[in-house]
Amino acid sequence: MAYPSKLVFVVVFIFDLIAFALAVAAEQRRSSARLAIDADSNYCVYDSDAATGLGIGSFLLLMVSQVLIMAASRCLCCGRALRPGGSRLWAIFFFVTCWVTFFIAELCLIAGSLRNGYHTKYRTYFTRHPPSCETLRKGVFGAGAAFIVFTGIASELFYATYLKTDHHGFLPQVSRDNVGIRMGSI
Repeated sequence: MAYPSKLVFVVVFIFDLIAFALAVAAEQRRSSARLAIDADSNYCVYDSDAATGLGIGSFLLLMVSQVLIMAASRCLCCGRALRPGGSRLWAIFFFVTCWVTFFIAELCLIAGSLRNGYHTKYRTYFTRHPPSCETLRKGVFGAGAAFIVFTGIASELFYATYLKTDHHGFLPQVSRDNVGIRMGSI
């Protein structure tokens, strides 16, 4: 394995690890609410908005990680064809798996960030009935963190199997000295 491929493995692992840590921190820092009662109305007061920033940071780092893997492998669809065999089949399998888990992780992170941010930015005033003081459901950022792990494993395995396919193509090499059409003598 060449030096640049080891560098890709290390950088992607570090980005995935930081994205995972930010997603776990976002789960721990989800906003909570308390009911405030005034003389005129009841309203919900939400605490800090730290989980929104942590979730978006995790979202961006996971995206950078995926872009690095796809750029290093030329997204499997650009460049030369892979050599047929078991490694190519596994590379395609891990390619599809890493994209599916990537999209699920990104959806969890962005949905959690938007929903958490919505609850911390707006106050709802109620005059007749007490408010419900909704907060982000527990586990949204946790699910994103779990899918970050799955994405990291699948993308690293994809890249390893991609490198193992010898990606020189499956067409035989043509000798340079036999180029052209032979003309025979009559």
